[in-house]
Amino acid sequence: MTAAVAAVAVVCVGAYVVMNARTFQLAGRLVPRVATAEKVVALTFDDGPSPHTPEVLRVLTDLRVRATFYLNGEDLQRFPQFGTAIAVAGHEIGNHSFSHRRMVLTSPATVAAEVERTDAEIRATGYTGPITFRPPYGKKLWSLPEYLADHDRTTVMWDVEPDSSGPQTTAEIVRRAVDGTQPGSVILMHVMFDGREASRAAIPGIVFALRERGYDFVTVSDLLQRGG
Repeated sequence: MTAAVAAVAVVCVGAYVVMNARTFQLAGRLVPRVATAEKVVALTFDDGPSPHTPEVLRVLTDLRVRATFYLNGEDLQRFPQFGTAIAVAGHEIGNHSFSHRRMVLTSPATVAAEVERTDAEIRATGYTGPITFRPPYGKKLWSLPEYLADHDRTTVMWDVEPDSSGPQTTAEIVRRAVDGTQPGSVILMHVMFDGREASRAAIPGIVFALRERGYDFVTVSDLLQRGG
């Protein structure tokens, strides 16, 4: 292997690591978990809204939990009534891009459009709170972090993902969430689409089990404030 080829290989490996890192990005602020001694945790949902939104909102209302929904602009356009329902119920809404594309080798203009079009759809719901950003698939390299840093936006990742590794039972999802949670954790779940019945059914079990361990549920922005 020549020195040039070796250098290219090192750069490619480094870019791959940075692209997928949960705890690091090249610019701006990234938060996978908040450093706090308080037993607080943020429950977050990616994607949507979708026709399953009313079911999720009913469960959260019954549990008296405020969650953070990272929504896509395209889905907000498709189902504006469900985005409005999330806002009216008092939950926090975050930006999960417009088209849910992997924003890695994308131009600054594309990144700006993905973020700003979704911001507009979020505001159209009536939501007036802070809007953090979560990269689709957790992937980011340079143009996305640079844009977020330039606009003083926080990238919110996660440290607990109980339903991301293939088909699982409700009990398995609950166990993984509870075992992985620590003070300041951000739990990522996918509950918006068909085939996610086990994830939706796991929400009460996660909440009950963590409350038994002394945890309170807060929104992402509340969690960030507690961590300074």
